[in-house]
Amino acid sequence: MTGPIHITPSGETLGARITGIDLSQPLDPSSVAQLRQALLEYCVLVFPNQPVSDEDQVRFTGYFGSARAHVRKQRERRVKEIFIISNVKENGEPIGALGSATVDFHSDLSYMPRPGTISLLQAIEIPQEGGQTQWCDCRAAHDALPAQEQRMLSTLRAVHRHPVPEQNPPEPASHPVVRIHPETGRPSLYVSPHLTSHVANMDEAGSEALLEGLYAHMDQPRFVWTHHWQVGDLLMWDNRPTMHRRLEFPDEQRRVMKRTQVFG
Repeated sequence: MTGPIHITPSGETLGARITGIDLSQPLDPSSVAQLRQALLEYCVLVFPNQPVSDEDQVRFTGYFGSARAHVRKQRERRVKEIFIISNVKENGEPIGALGSATVDFHSDLSYMPRPGTISLLQAIEIPQEGGQTQWCDCRAAHDALPAQEQRMLSTLRAVHRHPVPEQNPPEPASHPVVRIHPETGRPSLYVSPHLTSHVANMDEAGSEALLEGLYAHMDQPRFVWTHHWQVGDLLMWDNRPTMHRRLEFPDEQRRVMKRTQVFG
C-alpha cells in the first residue's frame, strides 16, 4: 500500500517534488489519479531517491501511457523501452545518446507527426559539475504575450526537423505554433530552437525574426526552472506545455541516465 503522497511545489511556475511514494511497487488507482493531476498542474514532477529497476520504470511509465521503444536506434539492451542518455563510451563506442554538450531547448520528438507526450528520466550516474536540466513553462510564456500577438500566433503552424537528417520522418512534421493541451485546454507556445525549422507559409526572414523573438521571450528567467540532479532522481514531465534543455558538462565526467517515453 502507498502512504499519503506529499506534493511540494517548486515555487516557480512549474515543477513539484513528490515524496511519500515507492515507485518500485505497483500504485493504486487513487495514487495514479493524484499524480496525473499533479503533472497537469506542475508539468514537471521530481521523485527523489527512486533507484528503480528498468522494469519498474517501464511499469510506472505505463500508468501515463504506453511506454515505447525510442525511434532512435541504440545498441541491444535487456528492456527495449529504456533509452540510454550518456556520454560514456565502452570499447570506443557510445553506450547512449547526446554526449556532453548543451542540448538546446526542445520538446521531445516534436519532429515526429506524433510527438512525445510524457517523458521520464532516471539519474544513474551524474557529473560533478554541469549537466543540469532546465524546463521552460510555455503556458506562462504564451500567457505573458499581448492578446493581439496570441491571436496572430494561433493561426500559424511551424515545421519541426531534427538537425540529424536521418532522424527525420519522410514527410516533415508541422504543428500549431500555439498548442492547446487536450486535457487542460490551456494554450502554450510549441516552438523550440533545437527542433523547429521554420514557420510554414512565411518567408525565411519573417520566420526567423518571429521565432528568434519567441525564443528570447521564452528564455526569460521567470519562465525557466532548473533541476540539479542527484543519483536516484526520477523526473517525469509533460512535453506538450514545456520545453527543456540539458546544460553542458565536462566530457571526462560520466553521466548515465535512463529514459522512457510516451508518444502522442
